Amino acid sequence: MTVSLLRCRLLTATAIALALPALPATAQEQGDETTIIVTAQRANQSGVEQAGSVGVLGDKDAADVPFSIRSYNEALVLNQQPQTLGQVLENDPTIRTTTGFGIAGELFVIRGFALAGDDVGYDGLYGIMPRQLAAPELYQSVQVLNGSSAFLNGAAPGGTGLGGSVNLIPKRAGTADLNRVTAGFTGPEHIGGSFDIARRFGAGGEWGIRVNGTARGGDVAIDDEFRSTYVLGAAIDYNSGPLRASLDVAYQRVKVSHFRPKLSIAGLAVIPEAPDASTNFGQPWQYTTLRDIFGQARIEYDIAPGVMVYAAFGARDGAEEGIYSTPTLTNAATGAINVSSSFIPRTDNNEAATAGVRAKFATGGISHEVNAGGAINWLVNRNAYEFFALSPEANNLYAPVAVTPSQTVTFAGGDLADPFPIGRTRLTSGFVSDTLGFADDRVLFTAGLRVQAIRTRSYSYFGGALTSEYDESKVTPVFGVVVKPAAGVSLYANRIEGLVQGAVAPASGANPAGGAPLPVTNAGAALPPFVSEQYEIGGKLALGGIDLSLAAFQIDRETAILRPSPTTTGALEFGPFGVQRNRGVEFTIAGDLAEGLRLIAGGSVIDAKLRRTQNGVNEGAQAVGVPEYLVNANLEWDVPFVPALTLTGRVVHTGEQAANIANTLFIENWTRVDIGARYVAVVAGRPLTMRVTIDNVADADYWASAFDSFRPDLQLGAPRTFKASLTYDF
Repeated sequence: MTVSLLRCRLLTATAIALALPALPATAQEQGDETTIIVTAQRANQSGVEQAGSVGVLGDKDAADVPFSIRSYNEALVLNQQPQTLGQVLENDPTIRTTTGFGIAGELFVIRGFALAGDDVGYDGLYGIMPRQLAAPELYQSVQVLNGSSAFLNGAAPGGTGLGGSVNLIPKRAGTADLNRVTAGFTGPEHIGGSFDIARRFGAGGEWGIRVNGTARGGDVAIDDEFRSTYVLGAAIDYNSGPLRASLDVAYQRVKVSHFRPKLSIAGLAVIPEAPDASTNFGQPWQYTTLRDIFGQARIEYDIAPGVMVYAAFGARDGAEEGIYSTPTLTNAATGAINVSSSFIPRTDNNEAATAGVRAKFATGGISHEVNAGGAINWLVNRNAYEFFALSPEANNLYAPVAVTPSQTVTFAGGDLADPFPIGRTRLTSGFVSDTLGFADDRVLFTAGLRVQAIRTRSYSYFGGALTSEYDESKVTPVFGVVVKPAAGVSLYANRIEGLVQGAVAPASGANPAGGAPLPVTNAGAALPPFVSEQYEIGGKLALGGIDLSLAAFQIDRETAILRPSPTTTGALEFGPFGVQRNRGVEFTIAGDLAEGLRLIAGGSVIDAKLRRTQNGVNEGAQAVGVPEYLVNANLEWDVPFVPALTLTGRVVHTGEQAANIANTLFIENWTRVDIGARYVAVVAGRPLTMRVTIDNVADADYWASAFDSFRPDLQLGAPRTFKASLTYDF
């Protein structure tokens, strides 16, 4: 079936659905329709819950924990029709999304630090989520925790997440049966559909099953960029008496062809003018294909009143392959670029497990919630690579053309046909904590520690021999306090750490005085895990239907640098002597401003500075790609004089960003405006919801991000994008 025919059928279905409400109806039928419409509108409300998983502390209300947490519901995902997790997180006023590492994979910036897709949690387990792109249709909740979380979640295996974490909860059956089908269209040629079915059964409804899937594909708003996604998820849960258990399994296959990569501006002295937002300066021969099978099993059992034991095990088998192009701007005035390319296959086999006990009791008028347990992750990465020289043909940022990829291999490694292991990682930890409640739990004090060990083995791309080994451990404590001076008011403070794998010392380094490189006294030594320290104070207020939060934080991140050896003349020492300090203030507001008027909004200000650097170079500079401030506002209005209609609007504003470490290049602040509407009709006594949205309605051209881990790169903002969908609940 052609794309044009599919589009015609979708438009015909929309026209018929819009005409149906105008058909004559009896008074009784009109009354029934009103009830159906109101019920459907309430179920369709995009929202943020002030609650979520807080790692080993369990599921908590935000008012009861000394951390900033919130959860975006599945109605928001359905209404906004996002194709990636990053498009969901565009609603968050403390997060910005970019891509990283020269691929199509998403990278999230929280409190000025990266969170890679490798380190997104799957119901609290690390290493189980697909690592580059996550299709949001599989999840009933997208949970965000701002700040470091080494105690709460353990060290992230990918070495990111120092500024915050994201946790995805798979869809499971609710209390009511669900039968839902959705047809969707994203301009100009991206069409798809999905289904979502849930049932509860058993004498007391103790068993639940939910199955959902999505298939979509076609060109998106960026010129000639093709995306396809196929996902299937299933969940079975049991909840009766003291026993609760669940099994979640999922399949995801994503392909992105002719995707638009970042633009490298290494060595240039000016920021180029942004081209038209739909311009694709990627190459038609580049692609990435991602396939993941993943899931988990969980069990909880109440062994006594207030005492629960639990365990979970998850696994992922992932495979990816891609030909990537790296466009590098050589002349900012003319837009001249050159193009290099690479071929990189990779497979991952990961497992994760956790087990523990949670006990609630009181002694001497003081309540306790004790958590104790352990966690372990096993990760195996099989990888290979082949990099090619620059294309011999000229190209231009403002008038890109297809070029012939070079056939000259500059360097290669591993077995391209059957990649073998080049890295094995094992993370183990044990934790214990106690939350003490005073004055009828109006004062809550949490203290705990987690002992974490990180063991990695690296293997040569040339034969697979062991090249280096690392086995280090660290203790990461947590201290937090919550004070509730009045109903709906919660004040808090915390001191918590982040943890990532330590680096290996090089053999030599640059001489601070110039001349020949100097030897490194601890060459080849593996440093202990790097620690970041976070201090945070804040408050939360529930005022009617509105939830507000305010937080001020400071995160000091250790970085490895070389310095003159204190014991050996004419030599250097490698260690965690560098510091990046991110300070900021965050504000969020969400809820009902009035009946039928809902708001998700907020902002943050971040001062991210390099405090101690190698030889003092660039000390005090602003960290690359960290916006000075962020502002979001997302509004939904149920139009009172058209009861079935809801209008939506969103504004996303991002402040100036440094584009290089020397702070000689900056990208300007930018603003994007999105608008939309949805309408509920009644067809055969069931609700049919029609949605239309236009992202970047002004088709603004702007550089959206300069964040990258290893070179000055620019991400172009997405163009105007039209989306429409029909959802029928029957």
